[in-house]
Amino acid sequence: MIKRTILFLLGVFSIHVAIAQSQPSALNGDSIFYQMKKVADWQWKSLETVGWKNPKKDWTSGAMYTGMMAWAKLANDETYYHKLIKVGEDNKWEIGKYRHFADDYCVGQLYSQLYTIYKDPKYIADFKALADTITQLPHTEGLEWKKNIHLREWAWCDALFMGPPALGYLTEATGDSKYLDKSVQLWNKTTEYLYDKDENLYYRDSRYFNKKEKNGTKVFWSRGNGWVIGGLVRILSVLPKNHPERKKLEGLFIDMSAKLAAIQQPDGSWHASLLDPESYPSKETSGTGFICYAMAWGINNGLISEKKYLPVVSKAWLALTTSVHPDGKLGFVQAQGAAPDKVGYEDTDVYGVGAFLLAGSEMLPLYLNDKKNVFIKTVYNGTAASKQQVVELKWTTITKKIKNANQKKLVVRDGATHALIPSTMVYKGKTPQSIKFTVDISSGTNRFFEISTK
Repeated sequence: MIKRTILFLLGVFSIHVAIAQSQPSALNGDSIFYQMKKVADWQWKSLETVGWKNPKKDWTSGAMYTGMMAWAKLANDETYYHKLIKVGEDNKWEIGKYRHFADDYCVGQLYSQLYTIYKDPKYIADFKALADTITQLPHTEGLEWKKNIHLREWAWCDALFMGPPALGYLTEATGDSKYLDKSVQLWNKTTEYLYDKDENLYYRDSRYFNKKEKNGTKVFWSRGNGWVIGGLVRILSVLPKNHPERKKLEGLFIDMSAKLAAIQQPDGSWHASLLDPESYPSKETSGTGFICYAMAWGINNGLISEKKYLPVVSKAWLALTTSVHPDGKLGFVQAQGAAPDKVGYEDTDVYGVGAFLLAGSEMLPLYLNDKKNVFIKTVYNGTAASKQQVVELKWTTITKKIKNANQKKLVVRDGATHALIPSTMVYKGKTPQSIKFTVDISSGTNRFFEISTK
């Protein structure tokens, strides 16, 4: 009996070791890139063959586009931008039916971001007309969940991902600060109403103020708070450093990050209910994706400590990548709703894919910048045309980053795919002066190059 028990335990241990060894590394540049590509390609194929479950102007689709834009920026393949432009054309570059409903102008994020590359005025004409109206309205109504308030105000926490970034990116596109300023004003209004300062988390809406989970805790929804912190970093990404509200919003981000890090589950995810994870014991990838994205952005932009938060986002990214099916389908995405609910491996939806791709877009530079004895060069083509670019880096710049650099052993690789890039050393006599390499960069593409020794 004892012998059989020992053999059984050894078998279980061996299985767990095998599973652990089969799991991808949380931080691996080419793995991050190809996981993103696999998930993005599966989603586009599904939409093109199975069809769209919701309208192309819907919030679910709008949230997906945020991740698809982030992926298109890394892919160095304009095909992905063409797919997004086709969406805009199918929508006639219009927002949804209820013009002051944040869900119905989430798609404005896509239009504004495409405009910054392609500069076609029709992309933003309809959304800008709405935004001009929004900036003029007094927004004095209370936010209690009644009388269809959600059609006029940001009365639910999800709205903070849908509305504020749309206005913020319109400021980035047009240079007119009124849209961003209005988004910050309305952000603060919603925060005053829905943010619990004791828990550093947001209620979904006023209906949840007095609700309790099975264990007696307050009801705080993972994806709901993912919407918030994801929307927050998108606002911060376009908010000027000297904006009078920036420090306040940065403080909010830091407080939320600390709380979320403290309640991360052992599997690396955040379950559907943040304070009662056992009620919904499966991991949930849409909330986890947005939280991972936001925290990785915070590390990359110096708002939170890499030492403290890198382990958090690494575990979160592993929780996400191990939810990807072999064909690229992302599982464990909680269905559309307004509160915590059950979720399983087969459950997916487009907004979960958007969250996954956003997370990957920040995990890739985080991984690269964390590497030791490596110089990372970022090259961005923000124009509407592909171009070939010669990159030249001074030798003295490289040696400040790479200890004991040997010019004869220096190599250049694509930071995303790890592919070798042909390069040449420039000398003055026998003294190295610089390294040069030529790269092709598609429109709207951000490429990372890794210079290191063999």
